[in-house]
Amino acid sequence: MRSWQHTLTLFISLMAIAALAWHGPIAQWPDYHAFADQRRWLGLAHAADVLSNLPFALVGLWGLVKLWPHRHAPALQAGWNGYSLFLVALMLTAAGSGFYHLAPDDARLLWDRLPIALACASLLAAVHADTHGSRHLIELAVCAVLSVLWWHCSGDLRPYLALQLAPLVLIPLWQWHAPRRDRLAFAAAIGLYAIAKVAELADHPLLLATDTISGHTLKHLLAAAASWCIVRSLVARTTRR
Repeated sequence: MRSWQHTLTLFISLMAIAALAWHGPIAQWPDYHAFADQRRWLGLAHAADVLSNLPFALVGLWGLVKLWPHRHAPALQAGWNGYSLFLVALMLTAAGSGFYHLAPDDARLLWDRLPIALACASLLAAVHADTHGSRHLIELAVCAVLSVLWWHCSGDLRPYLALQLAPLVLIPLWQWHAPRRDRLAFAAAIGLYAIAKVAELADHPLLLATDTISGHTLKHLLAAAASWCIVRSLVARTTRR
């Protein structure tokens, strides 16, 4: 990476860390588990929030089926370990989030957040390997697990939130240094994920406005669409000549 790009990346990272440190602990709001859509379907509690996790499993499984035969291809080889963990983490997210939404509480939320953290960490590791050739999957995966355990033990969300925000900032910077034809796909994924987080904050208002879909259900669908953009771009790498 050119020195000024490295300096910019380091500066942004340090500023983010300093801002979180200055802010102090970030606690989960008290009514976090009071999701808007309480409807049952065929006896399934919170059906929309549970079933809207299925696309994560489908994207992860589709990605593994399509990419596994090409895992040694030059276009995938550098970041394959990270990308393969990302695909597995998507399937674990479907299971963990579905389990949590059946009966939301802090104990179940642990199993929702662990695979999400792993997905973020593995994607960071994969893109960094793609753009820089260096591999940090184990370190980032450990950080992912620790960020969730830190929240579970202390109530402080800062490490977990930092891990979720990191791909939105660092991946564009890294891909700026090493342009690839799939940068637009990653940009679309980042945009969809950002909209998903906004939808999450509008959980109750969206259900009141539409009488059909809540913000949290929409968040799941948008985040799954974001993951599809990334996986589709990886599949496209294997078909280019």
